[in-house]
Amino acid sequence: YIYFFLETEKIPVMRGQWFIDGTWQPLEEEESNLIEQEHLNRFKGQQLQESFDMEISKPVDGKEAIHSLKLSRNHVDWHSVDEVYLYSDATTSKIARTVTQKLGFSKASSSGTRLHRGYVEEATLEDKPPQTSHIVFVVHGIGQKMDQGRIIKNTAMMRDTARKVEEKYFSNLATHVEFLPVEWRSKLTLDGDTVDSITPDKVRGLRDMLNSSAMDIMYYTSPLYRDELVKGLQQELNRLYSLFCSRNPEFEEKGGKVSIVSHSLGCVITYDIMTGWNPVRLYEQLLQKEEEELEERWMSYEEQRLLEELYITKQRLREIEERLHELKASTISKPPVLKFKVENFFCMGSPLAVFLALRGIRPGSSGSQDHILPRTICNRLLNIFHPTDPVAYRLEPLILKHYSNISPVQIHWYNTANPLPYEHMKPSFLNPSKEATSAPDSESASAAPSPTTSPVMVRRHYGESITNIGKASILGAASIGKGLGGMLFSRFGRSSATPQTMETGKDGPEGDEKKATTVGTPPLPHSSSGFLEPTVELEHRIDFELREGLVESRYWSAVTSHTAYWSSLDIALFLLTFMYKQDQEETDKSNLDTI
Repeated sequence: YIYFFLETEKIPVMRGQWFIDGTWQPLEEEESNLIEQEHLNRFKGQQLQESFDMEISKPVDGKEAIHSLKLSRNHVDWHSVDEVYLYSDATTSKIARTVTQKLGFSKASSSGTRLHRGYVEEATLEDKPPQTSHIVFVVHGIGQKMDQGRIIKNTAMMRDTARKVEEKYFSNLATHVEFLPVEWRSKLTLDGDTVDSITPDKVRGLRDMLNSSAMDIMYYTSPLYRDELVKGLQQELNRLYSLFCSRNPEFEEKGGKVSIVSHSLGCVITYDIMTGWNPVRLYEQLLQKEEEELEERWMSYEEQRLLEELYITKQRLREIEERLHELKASTISKPPVLKFKVENFFCMGSPLAVFLALRGIRPGSSGSQDHILPRTICNRLLNIFHPTDPVAYRLEPLILKHYSNISPVQIHWYNTANPLPYEHMKPSFLNPSKEATSAPDSESASAAPSPTTSPVMVRRHYGESITNIGKASILGAASIGKGLGGMLFSRFGRSSATPQTMETGKDGPEGDEKKATTVGTPPLPHSSSGFLEPTVELEHRIDFELREGLVESRYWSAVTSHTAYWSSLDIALFLLTFMYKQDQEETDKSNLDTI
């Protein structure tokens, strides 16, 4: 399959005709066309040798050339219809050829390069790629304006690593997964060049980089440009899906599936497209809340009368809007936002959790994914992140609060032998960390053990306030520097604290109570192994964390980790494991139904 995603870039596609023996590299198009034309004029209609494969590397000795063709820097000799040699006409090549011929070597064997018309392997009806059962749209985040072809390159890296994984672990399957890049940023107009025109000239390179990257976040939070970004991605997803189905008509007929891999801000935009979230709804909820608060407080008779008139007017306005919406809906059938059902939504280095938290999403009492993304919209949500990625946040604590003290699932190494299936991995607590030794006595007293708290293996949870880190961490951050440097230190520096594993069960219940530690969350059932015992759990895990390298610098990783997902073999294996597992389960189910 050949796909073209950038309309502005023209890529020539050529069919090779003449190939060099041994390397099987095609000749340059100009020379190849001249040789092909001369070959057809001289030998059209003649029969090739039947033993083509056996004679393919046998040299020509003692045979005179029956035909020759002079090219600009080379010449070609035909000794028979399928014995063709290319010679260089450079001075050094001529001298070498003369010397070797005087020594008794033939012209062809001494300096000639044999050519073959057609490739080393003949085409057959079976020469076609395996059927695509699953397509994955790869959505970029910020910074695409800075390098418009980046998502094409990143997707190519992800596709290449996925092919290696397929060959090693899934070679027995007759289907495969196809990765398709979604470049949605370059077609947007937004403010035109207004921001560029107001950008000062000093440190212009840095300012242009920020305008081409971080500015996308400001565009998305702007009520003026947000819809343009959403529609840009939505239309590109639908266009690519229609294009793929038109070239693969059996894809929908055979139940092909679609997943989305989004990176950075692309996760937020994709989520909003799938759920239809709109900031206008949030504004209406805030207005309703203000009205309720106004009704509760005391007010004068005049205020009450004006408030009643305002309420009646707003109610009448809502009724008119609803009637108008019903009339439009009856005359025009609204097409679905996306033309396909999303099977898996993979988020990489995603700030989605922060956006949801700022929109008022709070943990619930149910462990269902429906709390943040209904399964009727997307069957499975998976959040992948590197532990030092400064842009990535966890999603599970937004569903169940106590999961902030439960470690994310560790993604297996690519070369792990017999890894435990992810669905069989038990939730485990995060390791506790020692507080800074310079913490004042008052803080130590506030963290004193509670006699009613069960012992829990925990560490400070992701996303906690900087006030919980202790004054020593704050002072350490200040000593490193202000601004962004201090923020990075406060975030990543605290995770390097020395782990402290609490032993349980040695001194009986009383001893356990003495060792208990409070961390600002309700006590959780646990076992001595550190695994979570049955309680309110997630239906399935959502947060998956890459493993850190053994010699990896956390501060350097904080800079590089956000863009390091594309070529990771661990991530490629993770993605394919979930997609092929679902396909295999459905195949097994259909086979059982048939039986």
